[in-house]
Amino acid sequence: MKSCDHSTSRDWVDNAVRLIDADAQRSADTHLLRYPLPVEWNVQLYLKDESTHITGSLKHRLARSLFLYALCNGQITANTTVVEASSGSTAVSEAYFAKLLGLEFVAVVPAKTSPQKVALIEAQGGRCHFVQRAPDMYPEAARLAAECGGHYLDQFTNAERATDWRGNNNIAESIFDQMALETHPVPEWIVVGAGTGGTSATIGRYIRYRRHATRLAVVDPENSAFYGGYETRCADYSTGMPSRIEGIGRPRVEPSFVPEVVDRMFEVPDAASIAAARHASAVLGRRVGGSTGTNLWGAFALIAEMIAEGRSGSVVTLLCDGGDRYAGTYYDDDWVAAQELDLGAPTQTLEYFHATGSWRD
Repeated sequence: MKSCDHSTSRDWVDNAVRLIDADAQRSADTHLLRYPLPVEWNVQLYLKDESTHITGSLKHRLARSLFLYALCNGQITANTTVVEASSGSTAVSEAYFAKLLGLEFVAVVPAKTSPQKVALIEAQGGRCHFVQRAPDMYPEAARLAAECGGHYLDQFTNAERATDWRGNNNIAESIFDQMALETHPVPEWIVVGAGTGGTSATIGRYIRYRRHATRLAVVDPENSAFYGGYETRCADYSTGMPSRIEGIGRPRVEPSFVPEVVDRMFEVPDAASIAAARHASAVLGRRVGGSTGTNLWGAFALIAEMIAEGRSGSVVTLLCDGGDRYAGTYYDDDWVAAQELDLGAPTQTLEYFHATGSWRD
């Protein structure tokens, strides 16, 4: 009888999982911040501050889950080159975990990726491989992984299945645990974007699993395909256009997006996302990223509806990452002007909302 002993490989995987678990054990949970609203509104808004992860964004959770998923499926071993199609925060976080395990990491990114983003990936030990067209990232990442005998993490396919949505300290469980002693512990709404679809899938499933009355709203920036896909229920809906709001807008509906667990969707203009990010930064005394602005625009609109209907309650959304990463874009007036974005009207909407509790587009 022939046999093949993979015990050495198993020993390495066992230690790799231990290293990731130890890293999580050293990390505190992210804060749930109260966003200041007038007390008389009797509606509270909370921000789950994901910028405090060691790699600075919500994508740290996703990267950890993707690595554990691949390790436990036998797809990553001691000498595996790990490949991803991402020029943003996911690649930064995945590079961190690859470095933790002593693995080579390659991010396939568009040639137009900003030098700041490339530097963040390289600072975590990753290497960037450039393609001329953004849609070419996916097949090129798969090709590279196959060529070198590596593993393509494929965040856009695996995000919804890699996270344990029933619990195990996922973001949904963390939110509800932290809300337990608040005035309205079960939120009326949780508002998130749909970058891969993994976060909305996790939260939507958890809400149903725990039988909470909370509803899930997903916000989507202009040029992104998720809103159109949700409206038409077309799984292959595509705009073919890049989004200016990094981390959430996608030119196609990604496989990890689960529209059946979403209760409502908003399409948010890019000028509104940037105006809301700047407005919140002034209120909080710290810069937040553009996707946080998208989240807040949707949250503010829902809060205005609650006030108009005389309902009290709580709303939770995400502070996805800090704004310092976007000093040369969302916080640069020259960049905004070059994009032909006018922040005047959305800024007036935000000021009117904070003064009156009413909403006008």
